Amino acid sequence: MPVNIEAGIMQEDFESFDDFDDDVKSKSQIKREFLALQALGEKIVNMGAHSDKIPLDDALLEAIELARRINRKKDSYRRQIQYIGKLLRNRDVAPIEEAINKIENKHQIANRHFHQLEKWRERILRDQDVAINALIAEQPEADRQRLRKYVRNAQKQAELNQPPTASRELFQYLRELFPQE
Repeated sequence: MPVNIEAGIMQEDFESFDDFDDDVKSKSQIKREFLALQALGEKIVNMGAHSDKIPLDDALLEAIELARRINRKKDSYRRQIQYIGKLLRNRDVAPIEEAINKIENKHQIANRHFHQLEKWRERILRDQDVAINALIAEQPEADRQRLRKYVRNAQKQAELNQPPTASRELFQYLRELFPQE
């Protein structure tokens, strides 16, 4: 067996290092994960009324309600957040994080939907029959005659410098066709 005389280490000692388990977490990694769970718990506490849309069990709900009642300047609030983090360690937090993301991104989703409807309206008013055919291909329940009526009325209103009521009506009809998720 080869021996490294300078260090007094045998070759078989090096082979044991190859078997080192990569799944073992360092103390720092465990602490970072725990602090992330505490932050998640504090985010749930601060969400207030929206937290009823988050899938939480009874023990976690009780801990969160208690944290809400505790004055935030007290040390007991910090300990309660730590306790919530400890409870979260034993649970699958992926559905909780997903629900929080949905709640936080609700405004962005609504804006994206609104812009999609505006693009359809502009496209229909600009390209008329081509855009109406594309819309009907995507939404077969769309009424072709109704869409053409909105286009004709919008053109007349634009020529007469009247308020764009037909354009607004077209937008409302598109909102009916494409309900927000």
